[in-house]
Amino acid sequence: MVDARFRRRLEVAGTEIMTTPEPSRAMRTAWLVVALLFPVALLNYLDRQMLAAMKYSVMADIPSIGTEANWGMMLGQFKWVYAILSPVGGYIADRFSRRYTICGSLFVWSLVTWWTGHVKSYDELLWSRSLMGVSEAFYIPAALALVADHHLGDTRSRAVSFHQMGIYVGVMIGGFSGYVADAPSLGWRWAFDVTGLVGVLYALPLLYFLQDAPKPVLAAGENPAPKTTIGAAATELLTNRSFILLVFYFTLPALAGWVVKDWMPAILKDKFAIGQGKAGVSATLFVNIASLIGALISGYFADRWMRRTERGRIYVSALGMSLLIPALFGVGNSGSLAVAIFFLVLFGLGWGAFDCNNMPILSQIVRPELRATGYGLMNLVSISCGGFADVAFGALRDRGVALNLIFGVFASTAMLSVVLVLLIRPKPESGRP
Repeated sequence: MVDARFRRRLEVAGTEIMTTPEPSRAMRTAWLVVALLFPVALLNYLDRQMLAAMKYSVMADIPSIGTEANWGMMLGQFKWVYAILSPVGGYIADRFSRRYTICGSLFVWSLVTWWTGHVKSYDELLWSRSLMGVSEAFYIPAALALVADHHLGDTRSRAVSFHQMGIYVGVMIGGFSGYVADAPSLGWRWAFDVTGLVGVLYALPLLYFLQDAPKPVLAAGENPAPKTTIGAAATELLTNRSFILLVFYFTLPALAGWVVKDWMPAILKDKFAIGQGKAGVSATLFVNIASLIGALISGYFADRWMRRTERGRIYVSALGMSLLIPALFGVGNSGSLAVAIFFLVLFGLGWGAFDCNNMPILSQIVRPELRATGYGLMNLVSISCGGFADVAFGALRDRGVALNLIFGVFASTAMLSVVLVLLIRPKPESGRP
């Protein structure tokens, strides 16, 4: 007799569908998917973070970059391309195959990573980051949707938190790349060569072992739900009040999040007169260890809280967001490196709680067939605004605007975000005990 915990009733377009997976085998496969995607998530953010940590070496080697504003424009261009194509990548993953979308994305962005190590001018760097945005846009929506497909409620937040750990580890390793860039025998180009080749090689076994979630078994006489066109998918999502609230909730903290990821190494180096390597590690190691811990703890408590109320994940995410408010004020006003790191750790704890619950909350307010598309639309808005934040931050730095003023604005957006997430009205989650 199959354990009742593993009997799922999924509602798709008003039609109930029964699935009865074999519990032990289904759960092993579900966690294997997370394990296989962990290194992909790591590479996804390692390839991005290295550039921020090696900024001064790259600018010295490519003089045509010139100004801080140009550097910010390059960071922003990656985000805008990534953002525009995220809904497309999500729709393809929903309509066809999450597995093939993920593996193709990894293979192409790894080739682009390798090429980045060979660019000679600012224009070439812009092209490489744009192509990186194209290829990476297909990964996150597909990957998180695949994790949500395999983890049907009882373990969903924890599974997403383990996937997001790969991102945090990638950012942490990327923070050490400043030392690689400073090493005469290695250098920033060598780092891009190696990580690009690793990604290309990993894409092949990933294609073999990764599995899409099994299709649900239809009840007798039931017909499968028709494929949703991209226009119909967008209409359904954009007329969903809770989805719109989640988009804003997802976007506002990302303004600060992207600046912390992309600019914090340079901020610490300039403010506290430390080396590029130490600045990169200080800006990434502690905050991402904290994010990792925050995601693990929050994923566990979110899944537990869901046993009492369908708002459990919303409450945990809101508590995490509340930590960002003092953290951002503190980062902007810190007078020493130790104090700055303390507030970055606080930021990381809150970010982990926020990050590991976005897809699980999305899964409570949209149909399974729209998860990747929905996350892609969230990325479109969030990362587009993050790109403008990068450009604006560079321009404000050129004009000497005080950090405490900039980060005070970020703290205010986090405060608004707490209100927004609490207004979301989730549906009762199928399969919840």
